[in-house]
Formats: sequence, C-alpha cells, structure tokens
Amino acid sequence: MPNRLANETSPYLLQHADNPVDWWPWSEEAFEEARRRAVPVVLSVGYSSCHWCHVMASESFEDEAIASYLNDHFVSVKVDREERPDVDAVYMEAVQAATGQGGWPMTVFLTPDAEPFYFGTYLPPAPRHGMPSFRQVLEGVRQAWSDRRDEVTEVAGKIVRDLAGREIDYQTAQVPGEEDLAQALLGLTREYDPQRGGFGGAPKFPPSMVIEFLLRHHARTGSEGALQMAQDTCERMARGGIYDQLGGGFARYSVDRDWIVPHFEKMLYDNALLCRVYAHLWRSTGSELARRVALETADFMVRELRTAEGGFASALDADSDDGAGRHIEGAYYVWTPEQLSEVLGDDAELAAHYFGVTEEGTFEHGQSVLQLPQHEGVFDAGKIASVRERLLRARGERPAPGRDDKIVAAWNGLAVAALAETGAYFDRPDLVEAAVGAADLLVRLHLDDRAHLARTSRDGQVGANAGVLEDYADVAEGFLALASVTGEGVWLEFAGLLLDRVLTGFTDPESGALYDTAADAEQLIRRPQDPTDNATPSGWTAAAGALLGYAAHTGSEPHRAAAEKALGVVKALGPRVPRFIGWGLAVAEALLDGPREVAVVGPSLDDEAARALHRTALLGTAPGAVVAFGSPESDEFPLLAVRPLIGGEPAAYVCRNFACDAPTTDPERLRTALNS
Repeated sequence: MPNRLANETSPYLLQHADNPVDWWPWSEEAFEEARRRAVPVVLSVGYSSCHWCHVMASESFEDEAIASYLNDHFVSVKVDREERPDVDAVYMEAVQAATGQGGWPMTVFLTPDAEPFYFGTYLPPAPRHGMPSFRQVLEGVRQAWSDRRDEVTEVAGKIVRDLAGREIDYQTAQVPGEEDLAQALLGLTREYDPQRGGFGGAPKFPPSMVIEFLLRHHARTGSEGALQMAQDTCERMARGGIYDQLGGGFARYSVDRDWIVPHFEKMLYDNALLCRVYAHLWRSTGSELARRVALETADFMVRELRTAEGGFASALDADSDDGAGRHIEGAYYVWTPEQLSEVLGDDAELAAHYFGVTEEGTFEHGQSVLQLPQHEGVFDAGKIASVRERLLRARGERPAPGRDDKIVAAWNGLAVAALAETGAYFDRPDLVEAAVGAADLLVRLHLDDRAHLARTSRDGQVGANAGVLEDYADVAEGFLALASVTGEGVWLEFAGLLLDRVLTGFTDPESGALYDTAADAEQLIRRPQDPTDNATPSGWTAAAGALLGYAAHTGSEPHRAAAEKALGVVKALGPRVPRFIGWGLAVAEALLDGPREVAVVGPSLDDEAARALHRTALLGTAPGAVVAFGSPESDEFPLLAVRPLIGGEPAAYVCRNFACDAPTTDPERLRTALNS
C-alpha cells in the first residue's frame, strides 16, 4: 500500500512511495505526529539521480524488518534536496559542522522540534569498513532517546545555538578591486593542474564558473595565463570521458584526475553552465572545438531534457539496466571492443583507436568510457561521423537511464541563458525558440501575480515549495540574456519583478547581506545563507550578477547599490578560496569593466545592417556587457531612449560609467569598442 509520498510531485519522493517505511513529506504535520508520539524524527535527504541514495533505498528502505523498526520508533521524513534546498542546506551545515564531511544520502536524527542531534550519510545494512549498520544506528538512537532524552535535547539545543552563531558578519563589506581579483587569479594558478587541466585532485568537477571568471579576466586585462587555463581545461574536459562523445552533454564529475571515468549522472545545471562556457570560449578564441561542444551540449539538452511543457528536466540517472536485469552505473554509456565489433564490423578497430577503447578497459569489467585521446595523423571526418552515428543509434536501443522530469526554476533559468546565447552566436533560431519556450513556462506556471516564484513544477502542475534566492536570481539572469538576444523588452520587465523581490524579501536592508530564503518563508532552525559557488552559482553571487545587469539596462541606483554591497563577499573570499566563488569573481570583473551598455537602434532584426550590429554587440567580450535592441521609437528598453538612427542608418551606442563613445554604424568599430 503506498505511503504518504504517493501524492507528491517529486520523482525522488515518488520512488519511495511504495516503500514499507511510513514516510512523511517535510511538513508541520510530521513534526506534530512526532510530538504526539514522543518519538524522534529520522530525516532522509537525497535526490533522484543519486547513486548511493538508490543503494540505501534498496538495502534498507525496502527491507520489511528495518521499515517496521522505523515505523515503530520514529517518524520518518523524506526530502528531495532539489525541491527543498533550504532544508538540505540547514541540516547539511549541521552534518558538516559535526562530522567534518557531508554528502547524500543524508541521514539526520531530529527532536520533534526539528533540532538535530545525530548525523550520518549512507549507512549500510550490515557493519562495513568501520561503519555501523543502519539498524545499529537506529537502535542506538532509540536507546539514547529512551534513556537520556534530556541529554539528547540539550545537545540538540546547543547545535542549533552554534549554527545561529555562524551567521555571516557583513557590516564592513567592501567592493572588490583590481588587487583582489589579481590575488584570486594567483590562487587559482597555484591550484591549477597544468598536465590535465582543472583544479585540485580527484574527484574533479567541471569548474564552469571559474572558467567564466578566467575568460572575463582575460577580456578585461589581456592576461594570457587566465585564457590558457580556461582553454586547456575546456579541451581536456571535452576530450575526456566526462563528456559524452556520442550524444553530447557532460556528466556530473570525474572520479579521477584525468577526466576519464565520470560519475555518469547528467544534470541540467552542469550542462547549462558548460554550454554557456564553451559558447563564451568560442566567442573569445574562435575555437572550433568550443563551438562543437557548445552546440552538441545545447542539442543534448533540447533532445533529452526538454519536457512536453517546454521546460527542462532536472537530470538523467547514472544507473540503467545492463540488459541482464541489473541496475548498473554507466551501463548505458560504456563499450567493449566486442560490442564495437558487433555494431561496426570492420570499422571497430578504427573506433577503438579513435575513442580509446581497450581490451583492459578504462572503467570496470573490461568496459571503456569513450574519450578523444590526442592522436598522430589525420582521420577521415566522414568515416568518423558514420562511426559516431552508428554507435549512437545502437546505444539508443539500450535501456535508457531514468529521467527526473521535474522542472527546477533556477536550473531552467541557467538553461534559458545558455540556449539563448548559443542560438544567437551560431545562428540557431531553434535554440533561441527553446529558450523562449522554457522562459514562457516559468512565467505562466511558476510566477504568480505577486511576483513570487515557485521552486518546481512537474507535468504542468506547479509544486508547493517556494522559490529560494537562486531561483529568483538565475531566472532573472536567463530573462536578461533573452532580452538582449531577442530585443523583446518584456523579458527585462519580468527580470525586474524578480529582482525587486530579491531586494525586498532576501536582502538585509542594513548590511546588504543576502539570505537563501525569503523573510516570509517557512522558518527553519536557522535561515540559510551560503555565498559560496559550488555546483551552481550561489543565490548570493547569482543575485549580484543579475542585479548588476539589470542596473546597467535601466540605470536603477538601488539595484546597482545592492549588487555592489553583495559583491563585498567576493573581496572577503576571492583571494582566499577563489575556486568556490568563481561566479562572484566573474561578476566582479563586470563591475570593474562598467559593465558596458550597448544600445543598437534599427527598424527591426530583419534589417541586414541592424542585424549585423546586433550580432556584433552580442559577440563582444567586454565582461557582463548588456545589449538592448529596438527601433528609435521603442520604449521597451531604457537604453534606447534618445538614441536616433545616424544618417537614417542603424547605429550602435556604447556607454559605461556615465560616459558614451560616439555612435557608430560600422560593425568593425563596434567590435573594437567592445573588445578593447
């Protein structure tokens, strides 16, 4: 019989709806039940494409004996971290403070007042590698609750007080300057892996936001070292197994330093961020590899993640059926020489050489992840294209990984920005249309008449959870990119509605510090606040970037001031931990450059001269530059006010810091103005 999760919209929660565990969704009713029964709460947090979440579910949550013990002695609450990033953040902070590490699945034991007192991540069904079994932990917690309840609640209260004391002191924040960004670059240089690209050791994550900083720093200062780190990292990732050499798109991370073996889940946010990075790398260098990867990644998102409603699904699982009934990580993506022969016949040897498939294998059980190793000589491009097409067609007949098809507002905002720009750069109007479709869904379904944003939707049904700061900021970023690409000022208006809510609901009016949840959101044991960039830009730095871009478009002083105050965190963290404030550093580059404001006036984008100026403006490398397009009579963009045609011809106006260049009708002069 299904439990209480059966009516949820999250695919992750629905995966547990038939467990014998009597799961509750996160709700006040669950904690009321714990108070009524005087039992502790076990909070289990994970997400749909998490490999070890699936393992713990099959080992423990589907086990009748463990489920019976949980049901008798606990109230069990299941949370999808992608739906409730606020709940995840608060308790993950407690886990990391208590144990020095964290991860998913996250297992936390709480009092009926939601105060944490015992922590874990994955817990095995039997003792293993020094870890107690899940059953042993349950028994220990139950005994402590029964015999030493006062001590347990005292510990929980102390943990909550300690967490409250970790709030960021932001009273003396200052705007970052040239020296801070130079120190950040120096810190990145020290952590850079010159042999393999990227930063640090294994596991290696795609450093998309750091690369955005490096590209912007090169554009502003001419630093060849910054550009070289960006180029080499992008090439090594694109040649590695972390990139899907057949279908495009990136896996979550590489388990090794060489980008060979990925953790195979494919996340929307990674692919949106990396699509934009490779498009910007092409804009800076003209790299053919960057162009190919940007377009293949965009096509992957549209082909495999777009939903019937026009939004983009959250993820593809790492695991899939291996054809023998076993759910195996990477089964969909790996190959043996024998499998190549079955599909390709005489071309199998060529494919094995080209893609680095060996008898020993680069993964497990003699299987290899496809790569693009550096080779001597030249390959027949037509033959390679045929090989790739045949392998992709054969792979399509394998059981596909599961898809988490919920729409997350923030990640769709990132996808809108990436697809709009990639479509504009490479003359792919279908990609711009896909961006418009996702943006339209966010407005129609996620945004209410108070300009409040819902975090998720699924199958056209909006979720119950309120948007957090990253949702407002990333969707605003997507709308600003769409406004620049399409010349439709309505997207600027929608961005303004979201950013006004950021100012009134998420910003400390005195210090300018930002919170991840709105002032009127559900009150947890602490109001989450994390300025560091991890898998995605933090809500804090994403808001700083969107506020700065909106201010450049509109001249709004409150939005500019809020962006500058928010960037104080970059001055504090950039020189010390630059890998974890990459988007903040990229936004700071835009601030130091102006950012530049480009107004292109012309009759329409059907006009060849107007279209050439508009395209040149979009391809400018000036950090964070904003572009407005319209006719001289248009009132859709403030930047177009009092901007006439020049001699009856379309013209471009470039301004920054309250000073403007002479208008030009020449795309080459505009290119020079934006790339200097």
